[in-house]
Amino acid sequence: MSFSQALSGLNAAKSSLGVLGNNIANSQTVGFKGASSQFADVFANSKVGLGTRVSAVLQDFSEGNLEATNRNLDLAISGQGFYRFEQDGEIVYSRNGQLSMTPDGFLENANGSRIMGYGLNAQGQVQTGGQPQVLNVAADEMPASATTEVATTLNLDSREVVGEELSQVEVDELGGGTQTLNYHYSNNFTTFDSLGNPRNITVYYEKAGANTWDAKVVMDGSYDETQANDFSVAFNQNGTLDAITDSGGAAVPGNIPQIMFDSASMGGDPEDLAFDLDLAGSTQFGNGSTTSALTQDGYTSGALVGITIRNDGTIMRNYANEQSRPAGQIALAYFRNPEGLNPAGDNGWSASNASGQELLGAPGTGVLGSIESGAIETSNVDMAKQLVDMIVSQRAYQANSQTIKTQDELLQTAINLR
Repeated sequence: MSFSQALSGLNAAKSSLGVLGNNIANSQTVGFKGASSQFADVFANSKVGLGTRVSAVLQDFSEGNLEATNRNLDLAISGQGFYRFEQDGEIVYSRNGQLSMTPDGFLENANGSRIMGYGLNAQGQVQTGGQPQVLNVAADEMPASATTEVATTLNLDSREVVGEELSQVEVDELGGGTQTLNYHYSNNFTTFDSLGNPRNITVYYEKAGANTWDAKVVMDGSYDETQANDFSVAFNQNGTLDAITDSGGAAVPGNIPQIMFDSASMGGDPEDLAFDLDLAGSTQFGNGSTTSALTQDGYTSGALVGITIRNDGTIMRNYANEQSRPAGQIALAYFRNPEGLNPAGDNGWSASNASGQELLGAPGTGVLGSIESGAIETSNVDMAKQLVDMIVSQRAYQANSQTIKTQDELLQTAINLR
């Protein structure tokens, strides 16, 4: 008589219980993927089998539920893909995006593995598709940038009458002395010089003729009496912008006057301040004069105050001057056969011949999922199913033990024959 079939059944049930126990133990592990045992019968050129064996332990890479944490360095993948980490010179893949920042700016998980992605080119832009590298968030302060363009859209009231109901303001002349400016409407905005100092610019508009307005530009209460920054705005009879001319009556290229204040007028410390004033979209209708849009591209210097991570994996550095700049982009890896990945422990896997080569890309492109900041992916272990499977494995173990008991009784009977 043979006990091998029953022993193989006991071993298979024991292995199955081990897999189920591991699933249950990791039911609260972020990014964990459950596994299941697959069995195969054993034959050796005979009609009666020799039992069973565990042919494979198959991993289930279905997506777990996303759970909000409100911590911006907790990242979950919504869809397919794996994070790419560098750990002790080796590449590991994981679905666990619980990260923290080291003092030197690296993004690490609890095991010290550093997340990888695409770095920046010489222009400070993300070099998507380049060689993946360990990402680092530099803590350098952002330098100031002088204003080079101001875009404003306004409406000048067509009902204003030339020379009537004028307002007045007294300004200092750059060459010394003062001057009184007449105007029907003024709008002001802040620009920045090369040192990041804010400079208040006010443009005074006075209706000078039919559909024509004269404009005078004042910086910090000072006016260039040479009229170098003065210009005139002409409108069509339908109220749309027609042409802009300088103080000498010459057409301004592109209808975008350039305003310039030299360094001396700003105390001599910063460079000359020169910017384009784009009035595209401005109108002259019979409504109150108003400014409907205003943007400028300058800013003062600013210290790094934090980071945010977008759905496409771009890591944005946020500065105290309300500016943001990328620090890199997290890359995701895709495998044609993820079930072929080798478990490496610590919520990680390594590539194998069975999994195939990694396919890298930016989150949200192709088959790759997007990244959700402030969330984690919970384990995909179904606790109820695990408990039911555990009962089945327990019963299989008991049944195989009964087979051994029965064969033992038969063998005892044979021994007792006289």
